[in-house]
Amino acid sequence: MKKVPPSRRIRKELGEILEKGMMEGNLLSEFLLKGMQLMMQEMLETEVTDFLEREHYERKREGPHRGYRNGYEPAKVRSAEGEVRIELPQVRDNVEFFSSKLKEFFRGNTDCLEKLTAEMYARGLSTRDIEDALFEATGDMILSKSSVSRVTEILWEEFELFKERDLSSFEVEYLFLDAIYESVRRLSGMKEAILVSWAILRDGRKVLLSLSLGNKESHSDWLEFLRDMVRRGLKNPLSVTSDGAPGLIRAIEEIFPKSLRIRCWVHKIKNLSSKVPPAIWPEIKAEILQVRDAATYTSGKELALNLIEKYEREYPSLISSFSEDLEALLSHLKLPVRHRKSIRTTNLIERSFVEEKRRTKVIPGFWTERSCLKLVFSCLIKASRRWRRVPMDKIELKRIDALRRELELDERPIEKESMAKEAVNV
Repeated sequence: MKKVPPSRRIRKELGEILEKGMMEGNLLSEFLLKGMQLMMQEMLETEVTDFLEREHYERKREGPHRGYRNGYEPAKVRSAEGEVRIELPQVRDNVEFFSSKLKEFFRGNTDCLEKLTAEMYARGLSTRDIEDALFEATGDMILSKSSVSRVTEILWEEFELFKERDLSSFEVEYLFLDAIYESVRRLSGMKEAILVSWAILRDGRKVLLSLSLGNKESHSDWLEFLRDMVRRGLKNPLSVTSDGAPGLIRAIEEIFPKSLRIRCWVHKIKNLSSKVPPAIWPEIKAEILQVRDAATYTSGKELALNLIEKYEREYPSLISSFSEDLEALLSHLKLPVRHRKSIRTTNLIERSFVEEKRRTKVIPGFWTERSCLKLVFSCLIKASRRWRRVPMDKIELKRIDALRRELELDERPIEKESMAKEAVNV
């Protein structure tokens, strides 16, 4: 029976981690550690492939015999993420002595390895990037260009697993949607939207749910994005928070018509600040924040109506913007008090976007959609490691359950039913 290379086993284990659900707490650390282990193992195996000039179980057709693979010896490498276990390929019956240059490189350059792992997970480094990093550390060309090329692609499969994983096990209470624009295809010179969703679960964990290319963040893009998550088992959230993009709002109302729709207050206040003279804005802002921070939905609505009446003649543009989608601005006041600050904005992902932009600003433009998605995926997953849980006590959960009953939120989004009807009609 043929022995399976360790890299294949590690790849399977990495896929199982992804299927558990991305990427909170210790799970993310396990993922990064396993990713580094896979990268090291892939490099060790390709180093032997280069030496023997043939793949696993492939006969050498030309040239002198160079030896045989002879199993593996266990080894360990220490890194910031923890101890990495690797299996060193052994070679026998070789005329030319084989000694792994990578083995010593791994033991003395874990910082470089961690950087390589992160970058490979981000965007699949070019062969030149990895060649330069290895040459700088060892003074020798350890892997051939073809071997490096194979190593750089190991993460795309894992990203695709993330995109297709089952979401039915996530007990989503609060859903968030936003987008970031990048020059996805360098030669086109055009920026395209990458749609992102994340959630706060019933146990308080914050998780990244999905991301996908969305072209221009249109209604059809968002509709397809949400339908995909429903197809993978996403249930009705109690609330959905977003900015004021019309296409996004339409898609939310079609897919989750019974959920509370919440307008991001950060985006709204930024819009309102441009509607009045700078000198008067601090005073009006203070009154607007009183609406946002009201104790109850009823008192918040009363304060909002008073503000509208007070300023509608003097600052009609301000009041028009404030009144637009007012119900979505006040919806967070129906939620448990301790949750409101976390739910009323998309700030969590906005901060992650800032970190992502620091990475991409040095890149003139991505050559491919694949490289762009890898980088955004990597940055957001890395940022999610710092996301803190939202407290969920029994009283708050009872309030959430009462709201669910009041809104008649069932187990499945209505889109599943409408999609089934469309299929029957067709």
